[in-house]
Amino acid sequence: MNKHTVHNLILEKLAVDLDIAERAAQTAYETATHEENIAENKYDTLGLEASYLAAGQAKRVEEIRQSLTLCQNLILRPYDDQRGIEVGALLGLEDEKRREQWLFLAPDAAGLKVDLVGQLITVITPRSPLGKGLLGKFEGDEVEIVVAGTRQQFAVTEVV
Repeated sequence: MNKHTVHNLILEKLAVDLDIAERAAQTAYETATHEENIAENKYDTLGLEASYLAAGQAKRVEEIRQSLTLCQNLILRPYDDQRGIEVGALLGLEDEKRREQWLFLAPDAAGLKVDLVGQLITVITPRSPLGKGLLGKFEGDEVEIVVAGTRQQFAVTEVV
């Protein structure tokens, strides 16, 4: 696994998501401000609904833009076996049922998924219970988290 390649895939996906969100926001804005959507009476809410949608789309654009900026500014460092897992780490985890997953610990863009040669990699952040639990851990360590009252245990199998 190459974390620079994964990082580039994340940046590319965020850029595509931003483009899509910007186009959706523009369409929603045009719909909200179109003369045909001006309310003719108090029960005509199409224009109001379109303006809510436009506001939501604009907020989404800003969220993606922020994620992209934070990830662009991320300086990738080699794994330091003295410091442990840090933001920018690419790591393999194995759960109690021996299922393996790959994660990229990023400053933002939680939940984003990218595919590297058939291997799915999920972005997590230090704000998540798992991300917080992984900070400072080392290859071979175990991490235990409790989510919604359910205990989950993971072993760190590899850190890049």
